[in-house]
Amino acid sequence: MVRTLFQQYWEIPDGTECHRKTYATTGIGGAVGLITSAYSVALQPAGSFLEGAARTGRYTFTAAAVGAIFGLATCVSTQVREKPDDPLNYFIGGCAGGLTLGVRTHSYATGAAACAYLGTAAALLKMGRLEGWKLFPEPKV
Repeated sequence: MVRTLFQQYWEIPDGTECHRKTYATTGIGGAVGLITSAYSVALQPAGSFLEGAARTGRYTFTAAAVGAIFGLATCVSTQVREKPDDPLNYFIGGCAGGLTLGVRTHSYATGAAACAYLGTAAALLKMGRLEGWKLFPEPKV
């Protein structure tokens, strides 16, 4: 499912169909949050079912919100700046997603650090896509 969402995200040109791109990034974020919450509940068992459900929801919805903000900010930045294949748009989206984490945790330091880290990671991801970088290259035999 996540692979399908990634393919759906990359096949849409930047700055177009913001609603579809945001749907894809929200789904990716939600999937990451669900996996994170599963590990959290498995490694630190909750005292009750409600506590486990609350922790699962907190991680899942926070990650989905970060994905949604990333998708919206990246698409709007692309439209406003009129530069569709610019890594700065992805930095802006990643930074906005990081600031969302800061709001969620009520921490300026968390927001600033997440802004820098997520923005840099998103910009590097876009640069890699533009330049054809391979995360896992084919082995040379």
